[in-house]
Amino acid sequence: MTIDRLVMALAGSFILISLLLSVFHSTYWLWFTAFVGANLLQSSFTGFCPSAIILKKLGVKAGTAFE
Repeated sequence: MTIDRLVMALAGSFILISLLLSVFHSTYWLWFTAFVGANLLQSSFTGFCPSAIILKKLGVKAGTAFE
């Protein structure tokens, strides 16, 4: 699996988990959902993605979006 696919899978998982936590625990978890969405939006414009940098350092194969 490449960094691109892992970043999308990680972001999607974080969003779904935080939505579930906001329903069953506290609505403050929606701030985490907004944070993940904002990071996705800014990385689409700038190409800078903190999770992609971490995955690259862990040795995950690079894709085409985050090189």
